[in-house]
Amino acid sequence: MTTQRFNSRSLLSKFAPLALLAATTTGAFAQEGGAAAASDTGNNAWMLTSTALVLFMTIPGLALFYGGLVNKRNVLSVLMHCFSLAAVLSLVWMILGYSLAVGAGGGLTGGLGAIFHKGIGPDKILGSAFQMTFFIITPALIVGTFVERIKFSALLIFSVLWALLVYAPICHITWFGGVFQKWGVVDLAGGIVVHITAGVAALIACLMVGKRRHPEPPHNLPMTVTGTAMLWVGWFGFNAGSKGGASDAAAMTLFVTHLSAATAACTWAAIEWVTIRKPSVLGAATGSIAGLAAITPASGVAGPVGALLIGAVSGFVCWWASVRLKNRFRYDDSLDVVGVHGVGGLVGTLLVAVVGLPALGGFGSAAFGKQLGLQFAGSAITIVYTGIVSFVILFAVNKLVGLRVSEREETLGLDQTDHGESAYND
Repeated sequence: MTTQRFNSRSLLSKFAPLALLAATTTGAFAQEGGAAAASDTGNNAWMLTSTALVLFMTIPGLALFYGGLVNKRNVLSVLMHCFSLAAVLSLVWMILGYSLAVGAGGGLTGGLGAIFHKGIGPDKILGSAFQMTFFIITPALIVGTFVERIKFSALLIFSVLWALLVYAPICHITWFGGVFQKWGVVDLAGGIVVHITAGVAALIACLMVGKRRHPEPPHNLPMTVTGTAMLWVGWFGFNAGSKGGASDAAAMTLFVTHLSAATAACTWAAIEWVTIRKPSVLGAATGSIAGLAAITPASGVAGPVGALLIGAVSGFVCWWASVRLKNRFRYDDSLDVVGVHGVGGLVGTLLVAVVGLPALGGFGSAAFGKQLGLQFAGSAITIVYTGIVSFVILFAVNKLVGLRVSEREETLGLDQTDHGESAYND
């Protein structure tokens, strides 16, 4: 990949002090450049920092983003969902997730050869840590679709099973020698692996769990905007970290990630200015997340013009999906996981074929038709597989412990009924 040359390595390496934060996290290189970067201290510093940034996206970023959007009787439950998944899924990753997602086995998964991180020494542990943060945040995204009504036990069981049976196989076939990678499907940091899988699972989940009995407006938008800002900054580790080190290519990835988020935020706000005469803070924040989700798969092949295109398209399409489409079909995707992450991830995955064109300043394939077909095939297979397996898991969890709290518990709020605490004194 050729990018405009400037001293990006020294720029990215200035983040090295933040790498100390990663000592208590796990992480690993994404699908590119892991082995080459392992012996380079500058690259390692950037990857340690990226690992910390991606974990920062879940706790506290996603937790605050979602927490501010629910009513005050359920804010602690949402924070607990994200916090607990960060802890539980870290253990699951160490025991089995790494082996299934990254292991050397062929076929749908990496097999069982690396359970409990067998054979994973210091030369590979950074790669594991970085990938672990993706393993954590993907099920955590789904939390937003069934907040305020799902049983805590059901959430934990579903998330563990889903991470192993949906996320791990799709991760393996997309990034670690599986069929999508062999075909040439492009997904730098998770348009397919993270956002489409989470969005499809969210749609199935919100339909099976059912609508909220007492939907209320967000209780703390400043909390949500704070979480949005954390997600935006953390996304630089998500995407630029997926280049595997501190390089010119990583700098371009960081830049286009930021451009797409900014463009989508402006687009969503402009649509609201036209349709409801007032651009909302929540709309701008949601738009930025849509732009981040959409640029994720294409951030390794898009140039600045391509980033503007993806930001504008995702801002409009995700607004339509979250406002018009959801109201039309009346499914209660509480915090718009489907409309933002699912639709945004699909838009970005398909637009890889467009923004990667050299004519648009991209760095991908010039064979537009072939690349579009590959992107469509990878997306379609993922949608079907994720939908079926998510339904089976949710059906089994419902039979085992039940998915939904009682009407009384929902009325009182999950903070009290699940955790015996209140976020506020009044």
